[in-house]
Amino acid sequence: MPAETLNSDAIRIDLSGDWLLASADNSHASTIALPGDVHSALQRAGIIADPYHGRNEADVQWVAHKEWVLERTVAIDRGDLEGHWYLDFESIDTIASALVNDRLVLKADNCFRRHRPDVSEALVAGENRIRIVLHSAIAEGARRQAAQPFYVPYHEGNSPISNGNMLRKPQCHFGWDWNIAIAPLGVYGSLALCRLETARIEHVTTRQLWLADGSVDLQVTVTLFAREPGIVPIHFDLDGQRERLDCAVGVGETRITHVFTVEQPRRWWPAGSGAQALSILKVETLEDSVTRQIGFRTIELLTDKDEAGSRFAFRVNGRDIFCRGANWIPADALMSRVTTEAVEDLLRSAVDANMNMIRVWGGGFYEPDWFYDLCDRLGLLVWQDFMLACNLYPSTPDFLENVSAEVVYQVKRLSSHPSIALWCGDNELVGALNWFDESRKDRDRYLVSYDRLNRTVEAAMKAACPEAIWWPSSPSVGYLNFGDAWHVDGAGDMHYWSVWHENKSFDNYRTVRPRFCSEFGFQSYTSMPVIRQFAEARDLNIASPVMEAHQKNAGGNERIAGTMFRYFRFPKDFPSFVYLSQVQQGLAIRTAVDHWRSLKPHCMGTLYWQLNDTWPVASWSSLDYGGHWKAMHYMARRFFQPVAVAAIPSADGREIAFSMVNDTAEPVMVELQTFLVSLDGERQPLIAAAGSCSPDRAATLVTIAATDIPAGALLFWSFEASNGMRGEGHYVHGTYKALDLLPSGFTVEAAPRPDGGFDVAVAATALALHVMVEADVEGRYSDNAFDLTAGETKTIRFTPKVPLEGDAMPRFSAYDLESSQGRG
Repeated sequence: MPAETLNSDAIRIDLSGDWLLASADNSHASTIALPGDVHSALQRAGIIADPYHGRNEADVQWVAHKEWVLERTVAIDRGDLEGHWYLDFESIDTIASALVNDRLVLKADNCFRRHRPDVSEALVAGENRIRIVLHSAIAEGARRQAAQPFYVPYHEGNSPISNGNMLRKPQCHFGWDWNIAIAPLGVYGSLALCRLETARIEHVTTRQLWLADGSVDLQVTVTLFAREPGIVPIHFDLDGQRERLDCAVGVGETRITHVFTVEQPRRWWPAGSGAQALSILKVETLEDSVTRQIGFRTIELLTDKDEAGSRFAFRVNGRDIFCRGANWIPADALMSRVTTEAVEDLLRSAVDANMNMIRVWGGGFYEPDWFYDLCDRLGLLVWQDFMLACNLYPSTPDFLENVSAEVVYQVKRLSSHPSIALWCGDNELVGALNWFDESRKDRDRYLVSYDRLNRTVEAAMKAACPEAIWWPSSPSVGYLNFGDAWHVDGAGDMHYWSVWHENKSFDNYRTVRPRFCSEFGFQSYTSMPVIRQFAEARDLNIASPVMEAHQKNAGGNERIAGTMFRYFRFPKDFPSFVYLSQVQQGLAIRTAVDHWRSLKPHCMGTLYWQLNDTWPVASWSSLDYGGHWKAMHYMARRFFQPVAVAAIPSADGREIAFSMVNDTAEPVMVELQTFLVSLDGERQPLIAAAGSCSPDRAATLVTIAATDIPAGALLFWSFEASNGMRGEGHYVHGTYKALDLLPSGFTVEAAPRPDGGFDVAVAATALALHVMVEADVEGRYSDNAFDLTAGETKTIRFTPKVPLEGDAMPRFSAYDLESSQGRG
């Protein structure tokens, strides 16, 4: 969040801290820490139990049906009372009234807008009572639905709480197929009572004009708001280059633009492609200060025609970038539980797994400024959805006006971040036109309604930032194309869900050739240490009521189990079931990514669903709630490596091609060694090959016949590139359940390190596949989900999340494929 301070002559009263909290019917009373949410306050007071534990979700539904009153007093000296005063709320969730001394000063209905109501006439000398009434979003949604000129359907499978599509509130608050459905409410971000002296800063926006000589003009536009005409001195500072302008302001908004010329700008690059050079821009008045983090870079979205249709590729600083990454959902279902440290850990985990892009999905929040500051520093490009997802929405004038104001505010707030790559109109709204009886029967009406909303978003975005990159929807074939984009190979971005939702085989990923796949995924269970946080020993069964309460996708548990029985033998116990679900999740996503990266430059991006969880739940995430790496995240670090080698079978299964992909700007030589490994873990060399891969390209290094792999053997390989990148993997021609694996005889030994970590040595006497080490304390491993052949020892490093005291040692355990299987 940008730093915001006032001169000592001005007054800004911070309103964060404890407020009185009571239900409007006076049935419950406590305190609430603002910024924060009501559910968390009630839990801290012991009024409700932890909504995430067991089946407590059902027991807290009453909270969102009530109105809640937040109250505190503020003392103002008589000498300070003169002038114009306003409240400053960064985010109110969502339907709210604000009163000062019982005078209504604000009616709010958009969680995504900043509210700055004038309160000058309401204040008195001495004590002033400020009240915020949070009205029930559930009741308001029903009221607004009834007032619509025609019914506007919502996705009941995602939203067990009705009519969330009526409100400008995170759609996942009403449930989702991975989220708890409790419709939280609260006040988030900064909140203050301020006196307006001459003028306050409303917005600071920037525009980069690149010149032929390589220099860049940075246009800085500040929007000031004043109640009376006046003169405002403004200081503009770019990396210590400080200039002052004395500016006349009129009543209302005044815009002032200053230009910095940077002769030799250091460029900002996505992670893995160069450094993240950043500059600091400050705009200051006598009473206000805004800081922005600036990165000098050019970015384009290439959609030019080609033989297959049209491209979908990002070009940064003149270089086409293959986007490797995942979809981001809110860091927690309850805002009070979100911390900058936890979010940074999640985003660093993305970069540590060789990602260079995340997609901020359209059913959650526009994240706070500090989130995008982190993305800037880490080199994570951001595909930014507008907050519209998986439902149909109103197109009445009041709703469109509300959305337009939201878009203008958010785009002006965020567009200066170098990480922002694209603004996308919505998530899956074009597809939603085909999901409901009403829109199928009267497509014209609902299509026109959608188009009005989509064009409102586009027009507001372009008004706020004309140079921003616009994409109408995800998935989409392109501008004003309302056809199916889920399976289109020739153009646009794709959401490919046939493997999960249609229960197709992993091989099915190889039947499509996306230009850019912005969603695809496969579920697994959350890890055992996380499960034990919400479940008792008696609940450790995938069909138990508690486990089913932590599975929000209809049929999800059956699909995990059904897929498991397609590829693997039945697991011997519940922890093995959890382990095996994570292995198969990683294998599914690796199958897709390996194939689609091999199509480069036809395909120029893979963003799997999803990076993180909002609460402990079975889901498509590669990071558990709390940030623990699932097996898939360790696999992702390998399959997203900038230089990688993958074994890809032909459609008829007769050949296996070794694809090499190079996402770097320099050519690389790749040396490959292949082996046949027997079921007892013995290695036998097969072939060796070497080849060159051009910059930003993929190529086939060598192809072998499937008949070269004898029955009862696996194909292993290792490679090393001339830039030092290396890796290994294995390929099973058939299914794992067909392999009569022998006991691997693996052992795990740990020794403390001087830095507080632990060296964990894992050894095997036979073949050990997908070895996953687990500790009884939280932490990170240097590697995991790896293979061992007979007589091989691998030492990995474990770093506890919290340093252990004294000589304390974690208890380590491990799983592999053979030991997780049940036996007759």
